Order: sequence, then C-alpha cells, then structure tokens
Amino acid sequence: MIDTAAVYENEAAIGEEIRELIKERKIIRSDVFITTKVWVTHLYPEGIMESARESLRQLQMDYIDLLLAHMPTCFNHDMTAQKKSVKVEDIWRGLESVYKKGMARAIGVSNWNAEQIERVMKIATVPIHNVQVELHIYWPQHELHELCKKHNIALTSYATMGSPGRAKFMPDKFGWKGASNALEDPNVKKLAEKYDKSPAQILLRYAMDRGIAVIPKSVKPSRVADNFKLFDFKLSPEEIKQLESSGHRQRLFMNDL
Repeated sequence: MIDTAAVYENEAAIGEEIRELIKERKIIRSDVFITTKVWVTHLYPEGIMESARESLRQLQMDYIDLLLAHMPTCFNHDMTAQKKSVKVEDIWRGLESVYKKGMARAIGVSNWNAEQIERVMKIATVPIHNVQVELHIYWPQHELHELCKKHNIALTSYATMGSPGRAKFMPDKFGWKGASNALEDPNVKKLAEKYDKSPAQILLRYAMDRGIAVIPKSVKPSRVADNFKLFDFKLSPEEIKQLESSGHRQRLFMNDL
C-alpha cells in the first residue's frame, strides 16, 4: 500500500517506479494499493474530478484504489481565502462522481471529524469506505473510532508514532509547535522492554490492536523492515488502556476546519 496525495508532489515518481516494475514483470497492478488525496484547492465537485484525472495521469494508472478528500474544506487556488460556500456535502458528491465513473474503487475522507462524517452519511449514495486521521496515544480518537465501527468504515491512523520528525520538516507552519514525544513515553518504554520491541513497534501495535490500520513513514530501509515486525506479539486491552493512561492529550497537526 502506498499513501500519497496531490499536494505531496510525488505521484509522478510513484507512477514511474510502478510502471517500471510492471514492465519488468516484477509486479502486476493489483499487487499495489494506491491511496491518493484531493487537495483543498480542488475540493469542489468539478475540481475533484479534475484532480482525480490529473492524479491518474501522474500515476500512469487507469484507476485509483482509494481517493480521499484531504480536508473538510475548500480554499481558492492561491490559498488566500476559504470557499465557505462549498460544504462537506458538496465535497462528498464530487467524490461520488469520481467513484461512479470507475476512476476510484473506493472513496473516503481525511482529517474530518465525526460531525462532518455524520452529515455526509445523511446524503451519501455511496458509503464512506475509509477515514484517515491523526491518531496516537495522545490523540486516541475514541468517538470517531466508535462511529466508524458502527457504520463499518475502515479507519486509518497517521502519525501513529507521534510524528517525531514533523517539526524539522516544516517548523511552525500550520501551528506545528513542539510536542510531547510518544517514543519517550514511560508506558511505551515499559512495554517495549517487556516484549523486546522498539517503542515505535509498540505504538504501531497499539493502533492495530484497536482494529485501526497504520501507515508509518520512514526513509530508512532498516526502519521500514522493523515496521513489518509487528505480528509476533499483541497488546492486551489493559495494556492499551495503560498507554493512554497519562491523560495527556495533544493534537499535532492542525485545527478543526
């Protein structure tokens, strides 16, 4: 599974690499699951269709496995003003149009809250297939998780390890201030010692044992390999509660829109 987005500006590189692997007969298209996202400058019905077509062109593919609305709001093209006339219902209808044309095999939302999701469910003709949000021991998203379980919506966590590198990547932008380091949390370290695992592996297993998908990011091959070494242990419900027990709550990336 590859998670990308129009705003990441790496769809073309991903598409080229996958095309070469298919050409060399090392993989077939169905071996790869591609998630991409429509950025806020295109989150209106016509813009969503335009963005989906451009993503398909960049990725050199006939379909996207999962297409998400990156945010629950729309901005003009130079990001100077929010288009308040565009509602979450309009965004969802745009995604449905892409889905009904066969350009995306599943559709969903990213960084939306429970109230916005419930609004869309009232008008949806295609169910929400996936919700991707920031989720970690300091931002456990219990209300949203319960809503997704109730309506059979897959939930995906990003920043599951507390995104320790985010401040270096883009300091102070969007209000990304200093944050507590989940990798140094005493409860995380205690369980890492118990299971002979790294703190990162404990944090990933925390989400997985709640039934939540994870999409960890690393540029180091050794850490990518370590991220797969999660299937020889499980955390108990009591240990999951222990990881959340500090009472510290902190959202790392953005304010509600």
